[in-house]
Amino acid sequence: MDPAPPVDPGALGASPDPDVGGGPVLFYDGECGLCARSVRFVLDHERDDTLRFAPLQSELGRAVAARAGLDPDTPSTLVLLGADGEIAKKSTAALRLARHLRMPWRLVRVGLVVPPFLRNAVYDFIAKRRMKWFGGAESCALPTRAELARMLG
Repeated sequence: MDPAPPVDPGALGASPDPDVGGGPVLFYDGECGLCARSVRFVLDHERDDTLRFAPLQSELGRAVAARAGLDPDTPSTLVLLGADGEIAKKSTAALRLARHLRMPWRLVRVGLVVPPFLRNAVYDFIAKRRMKWFGGAESCALPTRAELARMLG
């Protein structure tokens, strides 16, 4: 499968906000408990405050999902839009996300040496069961004011 073409973040309405900088954007399923917990984990373990976040259900999320070849009506994967417009999805997005985390979590990136078809098989197995195992996002913690400023969409 060919990688998704780079996206011009400005063309999608993701131009850098002076309050949050021009860092990458992590798109997640805003209705998924596992995804909401993952965003909370990233916020708690991030090296710096460069990441921004947006649900795939948002207008921007839907546009990026479509560009990545995903069905925007059934979000089931993480999508990482790099500051350079490069799109990563599924296990690649999760593992590339680790570069933004503090040690020892940054070491998770070594998983990128595993072939994508194997990584994504595990990712898809969990993704299919995530709602049953983790429920919805309705009971997840609210972000702080500073974190809220980094939320898009």
